Amino acid sequence: MIPHPEAGPVAPRNILFIGGTGVISTAAAERAVGLGHRLTILNRGRSTRPVPEGAEILQADIRDQEGVREVLGRREFDAVADFITYTPDQAQAGLDLFRGRTGQYVFISSASAYQKPPARLPILESTPLKNPFWKYSRDKIACEELLFRAYRDDDFPLTVVRPSHTYDRTKIAMVGGWTDIHRMRAGLPVMVHGDGTSLWTLTHSRDFARAFVGLLGLPQALGESYTITSDEYLPWNQVYRLFARAAGVAEPELVHVASETIAAQNPEIGANLLGDRSHSVIFDNSKIKALVPDYAATIPFADGAREIVQWHDSHPELQVVDQGYMELTDKLTAWARGSM
Repeated sequence: MIPHPEAGPVAPRNILFIGGTGVISTAAAERAVGLGHRLTILNRGRSTRPVPEGAEILQADIRDQEGVREVLGRREFDAVADFITYTPDQAQAGLDLFRGRTGQYVFISSASAYQKPPARLPILESTPLKNPFWKYSRDKIACEELLFRAYRDDDFPLTVVRPSHTYDRTKIAMVGGWTDIHRMRAGLPVMVHGDGTSLWTLTHSRDFARAFVGLLGLPQALGESYTITSDEYLPWNQVYRLFARAAGVAEPELVHVASETIAAQNPEIGANLLGDRSHSVIFDNSKIKALVPDYAATIPFADGAREIVQWHDSHPELQVVDQGYMELTDKLTAWARGSM
């Protein structure tokens, strides 16, 4: 195993990741192994993302409790990080599986659970949890309520982490994904929700991993929640222009369409817009920095956008143009132009 370049005298911990091959968890797994922790990853073994050398793989479906119990046997862990629980019944299953088996259970919630629209900025861990627009966020809130009740009533060793928009080179932050890059390069108008001035925070997964792995196994984190994001925030117009610059487009044609109008035409996209992206979000990361003093997000999104476009340019199979989104953009940008 090659030590992480920033590795110091870190006491090795016995850690279990449930999932472990997503955008957030892959970076966290790489850092955990690099720091010398004993990492076990439990998943179904179907991901195309690589698992870091040195990690142990256990294959099971977390939704099959008996199968998971059989695979885990009598094993116990210093920390269990659950990346793939989204609903209260899944949270209850996690409680049943890991009560008495771990010194810390880390539930990955979402910063979209914070009050929308926020009454004040920056957003703190004490900001109320309330999102009337997006079921995904309400389900995360319900999971938190169930798990915190177990902490209060039964000393279940809970820590909650709330990431916001976290990305790696595979994830395009614009609503249309690669389709928006395609449109920019083709000289076609690109749809931006609202007036493009709401502020957004994008966090590279490698930055997130530094803070996240730092809190694993710390007893002072029990019963607490932590926001983990970058301190950089950008208006959406700038996010789109950074992608355009990375794609070699000097000046993209950005056409602004109200989030409510987009939601009326496409409720699936609209739930995410109205429940998260249409609201300005600036986060205060003081709490996680107090627990993990070496945490700082050091990757600006200008670099992240270049990394994303270069990755997609080197993988043509990922350059998928969504015809449905093409048609939606054509329709709504034409409507917006006509209403001006």
